[in-house]
Amino acid sequence: MSGKANMKLFYAGIVIALLLAVLAPFLASSDPDGLESAAGGVVEESKMSQIEETEPAVSSPMSDYSIEGLGKSGEVVAIAVGTLAVLVISLGLGKVFSKKV
Repeated sequence: MSGKANMKLFYAGIVIALLLAVLAPFLASSDPDGLESAAGGVVEESKMSQIEETEPAVSSPMSDYSIEGLGKSGEVVAIAVGTLAVLVISLGLGKVFSKKV
């Protein structure tokens, strides 16, 4: 594959990832995810409430994939920012580790 074709594929991937970020809040289920429902069936109710009340070690800047007070648009922005952040971090690490010694 040529460099130009690779760049087209790269940009298409970014567009698809951002499109998914925009659509995800509208397509996501409001029911608890599989992990929560599985834990509810395995862990005792008293222990489950203790786990839920525990404070996280590090608080998230955009908890629950949303920005408080913005509704669905806040969810779209949070997911898009997270997607772009992961992309930038991945590209940065790729550049660092691909340097030839």
